[in-house]
Amino acid sequence: MLKCSGHAGSHVGAHASQFDELQLRGREVNPQRREDDPDLGQGCPQGLRCRVRVLHTDEGTGEIIVQGTPVTDPEDLAQLRHLGPDDAAVAVPRELLVNWGPKERERVPEIVDRDTFRRLFQTFEHTAWRLETRRGYASDRQDPDFQAFLATGSSLCDPDEPWFINIKAQTDAGKTVGRVRVADNPPTTEQLFLLDYARHNAAVGEDIRYLWRADAERAALPAEDFWIFDSRLVALLHFDDDDNLLNIELITEPAEVVRYCIVRDAAMHRAVPRDEFAVQVAPSE
Repeated sequence: MLKCSGHAGSHVGAHASQFDELQLRGREVNPQRREDDPDLGQGCPQGLRCRVRVLHTDEGTGEIIVQGTPVTDPEDLAQLRHLGPDDAAVAVPRELLVNWGPKERERVPEIVDRDTFRRLFQTFEHTAWRLETRRGYASDRQDPDFQAFLATGSSLCDPDEPWFINIKAQTDAGKTVGRVRVADNPPTTEQLFLLDYARHNAAVGEDIRYLWRADAERAALPAEDFWIFDSRLVALLHFDDDDNLLNIELITEPAEVVRYCIVRDAAMHRAVPRDEFAVQVAPSE
């Protein structure tokens, strides 16, 4: 059952329950409406046609149903990065969401799958940046390149790996991909591996920088791993105690994104390029 949470424009009239059912099914709601339609009558200047913009709550699932003007312009739809083939987009006044949108006491995490996460590296517009703070990653320890590093002291890589192919395409297009890695003193074996492997990342245009953990702690950098895309979307990486990636949380709330951008700026200000850091590490290898 749907419950009306709030509306903007003219009031919801006699056809509301019918429209709710159609909207819930994801169908366009009555795109050609008559001037004598009761939903167009109140709250609209005489002679003008208004659409009703409404929020509904599905009391069975807790989902919010948004009723508004369908977005149909191909150029507008092309700018919606995460619009799936079965999704629809509607336009509503900002005040509808501000005044009537659900106000959660605690933010509900948005967890995404690995495929969605990987697509972010193909669709970002100008900048992808990561902070790495862990002492090691299970995925690295499982990598044959890590085993080769343990045996020879030098890491190998396949330039035809999808990661390298995509990052080279992005940086060749003028986009920026970078990281700051926090390292212990002395570095762990996993950190030494990544320090050596960074030359392969640099070969496809990544900017890899390093920061001693003591300096990171003095700068009050959080012990979190995350990517920032275009300074407006954060992918926070959650790990277990064995360094396995558990899940990926997307953050788009502006104040939270700004907080992570502040961390990025502080880290970049203090970090040094990979080659310069490698010289500092060399005596302790």
